[in-house]
Parts: sequence; structure tokens; C-alpha cells
Amino acid sequence: MPSELERAMESLITVFHRYASKEGDSNTLSKRELRSLMENELAGFLKSQKDPAAVDKIMKDLDANGDGEVNFEEFVSLVVGLSIACEQCYQLHLKKQQQQGKR
Repeated sequence: MPSELERAMESLITVFHRYASKEGDSNTLSKRELRSLMENELAGFLKSQKDPAAVDKIMKDLDANGDGEVNFEEFVSLVVGLSIACEQCYQLHLKKQQQQGKR
């Protein structure tokens, strides 16, 4: 039986390929596929973005090799960045809870 972390990794791979296989190369995300993935899988993150061109900017930042598409390795850098930001928010939340508990 896979561990929780193994299931999370499997989920990342499955989600990536679900969207990558919609058009063109099934091993990369086009801008349209990336937008669809983010709108469906990262809706909370997108709603917090005030910039309507956020997906375009993210696509440009992720596309390290400049081919106009995002491969799995480039996609994982987005997941890592968002995970780090979420963990930092989690740590701030814990600090606030600890400070409130001391009062």
C-alpha cells in the first residue's frame, strides 16, 4: 500500500498528464492546458491573484527552456514554489495560535 507521500506524488503526475494530454504533446502543457489546470486545480490561488495576466506570467516564468510549453519538470517548480508559500503561511498561523494561547 502506498504511503501518503507516494500518493501525493502519484496525484501530481496524474493531474499533470490529465491536462497535458488534451492537445498536442501529451508530455507538455500548452498555455491553454496550463490555464485549464490552474483554473480547475488551483482555483483558490488564481482567485487571490489580482493580475488578469497571472497565468501568462506564470507560463513565462515556468518555461525555462523557452519552447512555449511546460514540461513536468517545469511544472513541478510551480508546485514546489506554491508548497513553500503555503508552508510559510502555515508557520505564521501556528505562531499566531501560540501567541494567542499565551494570553
